[in-house]
Amino acid sequence: MGSNSSRISDLPKNEYLKKLSGTESISENDPFWNQLLSFSFPAPTSSTELKLLEEATISVCRSLVENNPRTGNLGALIKVFLSRTKELKLSAECQNHIFIWQTHNALFIICCLLKVFIYEMSEEELQLHFTYEEKSPGSYSSDSEDLLEELLCSLMQLITDIPLLDITYEISVEAISTMVVFLSCQLFHKEILRQSISQKYLMQGRCLPYTSKLVKTLLYNFIRQEKPPPPGAHVFSQQTDGGGLLYGLASGVATGLWTVFTLGSVGSKAAATPEFSSPLANQSLLLLLVLANLTDAPDAPNPYRQAIMSFKNTQDNSPFPSSIPHTFQINFNSLYTALCEQQTSDQATLLLYTLLHQNSNIRTYMLARTDMENLVLPILEILYHVEERNAHHVYMALIVLLILTEDDGFNRSIHEVILKNITWYSERVLTEISLGSLLILVVIRTIQYNMTRTRDKYLHTNCLAALANMSSQFRSLHQYAAQRIISLFSLLSKKHNKVLEQATQSLRGSLSSNDVPLPDYAQDLNVIEEVIRMMLEIINSCLTNSLHHNPNLVYALLYKRDLFEQFRTHPSFQDIMQNIDLVITFFSSRLLQAGAELSVERVLEIIKQGVVALPKDRLKKFPELKFKYVEEEQPEEFFIPYVWSLVYNSAVGLYWNPQDIQLFTMDSN
Repeated sequence: MGSNSSRISDLPKNEYLKKLSGTESISENDPFWNQLLSFSFPAPTSSTELKLLEEATISVCRSLVENNPRTGNLGALIKVFLSRTKELKLSAECQNHIFIWQTHNALFIICCLLKVFIYEMSEEELQLHFTYEEKSPGSYSSDSEDLLEELLCSLMQLITDIPLLDITYEISVEAISTMVVFLSCQLFHKEILRQSISQKYLMQGRCLPYTSKLVKTLLYNFIRQEKPPPPGAHVFSQQTDGGGLLYGLASGVATGLWTVFTLGSVGSKAAATPEFSSPLANQSLLLLLVLANLTDAPDAPNPYRQAIMSFKNTQDNSPFPSSIPHTFQINFNSLYTALCEQQTSDQATLLLYTLLHQNSNIRTYMLARTDMENLVLPILEILYHVEERNAHHVYMALIVLLILTEDDGFNRSIHEVILKNITWYSERVLTEISLGSLLILVVIRTIQYNMTRTRDKYLHTNCLAALANMSSQFRSLHQYAAQRIISLFSLLSKKHNKVLEQATQSLRGSLSSNDVPLPDYAQDLNVIEEVIRMMLEIINSCLTNSLHHNPNLVYALLYKRDLFEQFRTHPSFQDIMQNIDLVITFFSSRLLQAGAELSVERVLEIIKQGVVALPKDRLKKFPELKFKYVEEEQPEEFFIPYVWSLVYNSAVGLYWNPQDIQLFTMDSN
């Protein structure tokens, strides 16, 4: 974009960009394009440089917006790119570095222009800019071909068909980024877009046949986590004479040096600049999530979601049902491994949730794995470090656990997996503990954190639902896990007494003053009693179904037996207290008969002997506790802003001015 320039600040004065955005029409066969596309400069590495790049791009774009109806130069640039993509695969095979370099540069310019065009105008106006050509002012192309649709199809072909080599890495990343930019109009609308033009193109017409191939490619990009080529292996080298201006933007994408901004409304902590070992995998995952969460068309469901819901394992030889479109096969073992390794990022956890919730083939496969600890441990780490995670990431991790605990086989198997030296669990040294007991500890810790900090009923409900699902299958609970179950009940009991006391005092005060509005203690009391009942049901479920497997829980019950006294006659808990009271009374009697000053070991021995003697028919049977995750009635109201917040925070090489974002609220701090 200029033979001698080397700074972003030079962009607005660059003669090639001025000609592109000026009043002169440029034929797609003009030698100008080779000059324009032979550019290079070092990549921006700071937010200041990114802002400069954005400002420089805006000034060029606004000039192009004004002049393009007369010149049709945007269409000419796109046609130059499209003509080159037809030879891209052959160029990759022939190692034609220069051709691929210039094609990448064309796409980079298109992406920069599109990003500003999409912000500056409506989709209808943008579509018009794709139809202008070199004729009289505002004239339209007579070609029946739709240039915008052709560009989208070309990007999908580039992503799916071009072999991934060192020389094609950056153009593959750029193609994916450009597709994300095409859909970014959602960022500038508060309401959820349901029938955008870009969505229409992607869901029907010429783009539709690429659906399954695109989803499969994006998944494999995520699985493979291909790193960018080393600096010495880039498509082109820094030029000192005769070179252009923007070399390095591609390598900047590859090295992950771009700065991003934090979305304050998603989390309470300011996120650090992400450093991705594989920009291609990161961009692929973000595009996949954007596509999967597009709203259905009025006359057809989202084909990308259909593809995600239906793909099968490569080892599955059963025929594809004719009624399910866009399906394909992928290596489940490789996908499982990648999911286990990448759970530190929000987007990987969201993908895991999406697959578990929507694809029954994946869910069945994962639940049959004998190494579930590789998946569950990273999820537990997310919940354990709740203070450092944003709320959405915690919710997704928790819902993943809830979905897993819907399966009885999972609930049994996690108690058979023995872990050693869990270094990230700092409250207590855990030299040996089952995966099931660790899961209980982390979920209880999350509940206690929520009670003292966020006080989110949704989080409470899902934590308790996961514990309830597991309760009938509790096996050989670690003594610390048993203690924490009873400690949580103790905390709830104290909170109940405190709220009850406040309500009583408030009622007395209201007798002397009718003008002061009363706090709604009745509602607070109702909520806390619901949680207490759930905890009692969890304890009861364990005692009823697996008493003989859990002497440590009986020990913890006996040690804190006084806690339960006040609930024996409470009308809300009388029924569920029957079994708990029976167990406490039965084992207390046996301990009294054994004498005083009993050691812990002796008490546990008496409990194990008593379990055999306790008549099982004396324990009242209750309906089995089973909770199933049910998605909200309008899930897009949650997931679409969440996905775009991930794009905003994590997309490599893409920057949007935070003041322009409408879809979610930016942090003002």
